[in-house]
Amino acid sequence: MFSFNHFNFNVLDLDKSLTFYKEALGLVPVREKSGENPDGPFKLVYLGDGHTTFALELTWLSGRREPYNLGECEFHLAFSVPDMAAAHALHEKMGCICFENKAMGIYFITDPDGYWIEIIPEKG
Repeated sequence: MFSFNHFNFNVLDLDKSLTFYKEALGLVPVREKSGENPDGPFKLVYLGDGHTTFALELTWLSGRREPYNLGECEFHLAFSVPDMAAAHALHEKMGCICFENKAMGIYFITDPDGYWIEIIPEKG
């Protein structure tokens, strides 16, 4: 039996990404790993929501200077939230909403590196 563990996003500016994920989604570091590879130092920061064991791994590579190629961005993470109006107001204030589907009652935000994150209503 397999269980979800984590998902990875590579980021150019770790501090900027940590600030974004804390402000936009309330994610906080739950563990970190640093080390060296042939290209230089790297740092992995795993973010958690405090409710599940699933983690978002942010990978920072010291030698990386160019934005990551995200292709057509046909992948995304999804977060559910009990108060869509409050979440939408926060993300609107942050200026990170990139697409809305009002008919479906969902919208997407983008992080500092261009990754899409879907916001959906919590099922009651």
